Parts: sequence; C-alpha cells; structure tokens
Amino acid sequence: MRSIAAKLVVGAAITAIAMFGADSSVGTWKYNAAKSKTTSASPVKSQIDVREATPDGGVKVKRTGEFVDGTPNTFNYAYKYDGKPMPVTGGPFNSISVKRIDANTTSFEVSNTAGKYHVTGQNVISPDGKTLTQTSKGVDADGKPVSSTFVFDRQ
Repeated sequence: MRSIAAKLVVGAAITAIAMFGADSSVGTWKYNAAKSKTTSASPVKSQIDVREATPDGGVKVKRTGEFVDGTPNTFNYAYKYDGKPMPVTGGPFNSISVKRIDANTTSFEVSNTAGKYHVTGQNVISPDGKTLTQTSKGVDADGKPVSSTFVFDRQ
C-alpha cells in the first residue's frame, strides 16, 4: 500500500511540475476591442496572435489583423525569455526582447532600429488562463507618446 501511495505522490509531483513549467502564453489569442484602449493614432481593429512553443524554450508568434484604417497588421517573430533582442519581420517594430517575471507575467521591449518607434510593457495572463492583458507605453514611429492596454481572449 505504501508503494502505491508513494507512486501516486511522485506522479502528482511530476504532473504539477509539467503544468507549471508549461508556457501559459502558448495558444491562440483574439484581440478584444471592447475591453482595450490606446492613444495610438493608428489603433488596432482586429488581431489574432498564434503563439507556439519552440524547442529551445522560446515562443514563436504569428500575428494577423488589421488597423482601423484598413492597413494589415500581419507579422511574425520569435523570442526567448532571456531579454536579448530578436528580429521581427513585417511589423512596425523590427526588434523584440522579452523577460519572464513569473509564470503568468512577462516584460517586453520592442523597437524599430531604423526609426523612433520604441515601446516597453508587460503581458499578464489571468489566473484562469483565459485573458491576456498587455499594457505598454513609449513612442510611435513619429516620436509621439503612445500608451495602450490591449486585452486578448484565449480561443
């Protein structure tokens, strides 16, 4: 009987480690315009982020969407949680760095090395894992101050 109980405890511990070790940001996230706000001159109309874990412990993101003026908001990037800049293709920024704060919180910095665009912020995933709230502030491509709170719902 002790052997069975010991195996159950070890099994539960391994399961808990696997669950907590998993990246809570991985999945499909849909922009919720009704709950979001921004001071940007070109706000987001729609957006879906598909986040996939990479073998090296990072995340690959494919973003598809549209700004309110009809301009596509579609680009791809990948990052690790080491705070080192990684390249971005197709978006308003061409560099991203990300650090993990805790299991549900990351900080990020994005910039366009060819211009003035520079934004920092945080992504926080709700305890139930259903909502991602992204807060950010910085300057846009014209050097004007911007701040945003974007809310995404897990799909």
